[in-house]
Amino acid sequence: MTLSFTSLGLSAARVSHLESMGYEEPTAIQAEAIPHLLSGRDLIGQAQTGTGKTAAFALPMMEQVDASNPAVQALVLTPTRELAIQVCQAMRGFRISGRPKVLALYGGQSIERQQDQLRRGTQIVVGTPGRVLDLLNRGSLTLDSLSWLVLDEADEMLNMGFIQDVEKILSKAPGNRQTAFFSATMAPAIRELATKFLHSPVTVTVQSPKASPKQIQQVSYIVPRGWTKVRALQPILELEDPETAIIFVRTRRTAGDLTRQLQAAGYSVDEYHGDLSQSQRERLLMRFRQQQVKLVVATDIAARGLHVDDLTHVINFDMPDALESYVHRIGRTGRAGKKGIAISLVTPLEKYKLRQIERHTKQSMTLMKIPTRAEIAARNLERLRTQMLEAITSERLASFLPIVSQLSDEYDLRTIAAAALQMAYDQTVPAWQREHHSSEPDGTERNTPMPKKRKNNAPNPESREVSKAKE
Repeated sequence: MTLSFTSLGLSAARVSHLESMGYEEPTAIQAEAIPHLLSGRDLIGQAQTGTGKTAAFALPMMEQVDASNPAVQALVLTPTRELAIQVCQAMRGFRISGRPKVLALYGGQSIERQQDQLRRGTQIVVGTPGRVLDLLNRGSLTLDSLSWLVLDEADEMLNMGFIQDVEKILSKAPGNRQTAFFSATMAPAIRELATKFLHSPVTVTVQSPKASPKQIQQVSYIVPRGWTKVRALQPILELEDPETAIIFVRTRRTAGDLTRQLQAAGYSVDEYHGDLSQSQRERLLMRFRQQQVKLVVATDIAARGLHVDDLTHVINFDMPDALESYVHRIGRTGRAGKKGIAISLVTPLEKYKLRQIERHTKQSMTLMKIPTRAEIAARNLERLRTQMLEAITSERLASFLPIVSQLSDEYDLRTIAAAALQMAYDQTVPAWQREHHSSEPDGTERNTPMPKKRKNNAPNPESREVSKAKE
């Protein structure tokens, strides 16, 4: 039987609002957690990002917070400022008639402004441990009226060294509050924290749909001997043509080098760097979500704040050392039931890692060879054919018919059409595919090194400005 939000115990007004937002039925974590939270139980939820866990705790919270009381009644702790902003925005979307008020508190923003916003009253605070603790110590944030406390991505709190700050905040909160922990994994330190601060919690464990083979197509490309990974990446990007992708690398230096080489090749790409200012990070994140930047090169640590619902590809340029890191990386695509593609670049010496990953995920991985020029050309021609069919039905077609009529006096219509297609093809296909090339020893076509910048697809000027901030 298909569950509905109404069957979970949410009010009719809330369900109607969710339907207007396009929410038709609850995800697994929502179906499991919402009834327990509505009944007042403490809860431990083991679920990864992309399973809908924000709504799992936000919806019951919205139902029970008193919007007429200006005091802070609910606190959500997140490991990063980017996640705090994302959760805050999501929760504001769940409100009815703009109530209750939700405020994000994080470092890198004026603390005086945040103090002023707290004085004016807010019912729900979403914040990072450091800034929340700072405001508590200053007396600007009080938890006397707190009835809800949620720890989101508890394992990341542990990994980033925030657990001591979290313990201090939990110790300052009223003992009769309702508490929920959400975490992708349950390390011993997280369980110890739950034992100390939660009262008879119910545990909900949900298998993330992100790891399902139905949601994510996992592909590995073996980098030929003598090739660099940069050389191998380009034809893969041309074949896949991702709408949005995160390219994971191991070090900050690799991130900078790869970003510059891809930008020089004409790709819409930027680096998500830990040393960027908060305003630069937020601007890049916004442009990435709006697909003004298609590719972001990032390390695991820097990418913790990158959460994009419609991410089509994850690319492991450097393979992670830990198996859990691989699962966490690829889980950023194929979210909420959508399709996603995870690509790994593997050298011959790294093949053993593929076997380890397959054993760990209990899923087989498709092994591919680097695409040849012929394969990429065929894919580009197919895309061009699709665009041509769309253009034929376009209203703008009529404005070009007089040119065709004039040319048809001297040339065959098929020749005119082929010339137009050639012009369109040359504008969309990078120069390296059109340049003269030699063959590999086995007779297959060779993929040449990184080309010079394509004029028709130059990086956004702001993209270059942001990436230079680290220099």
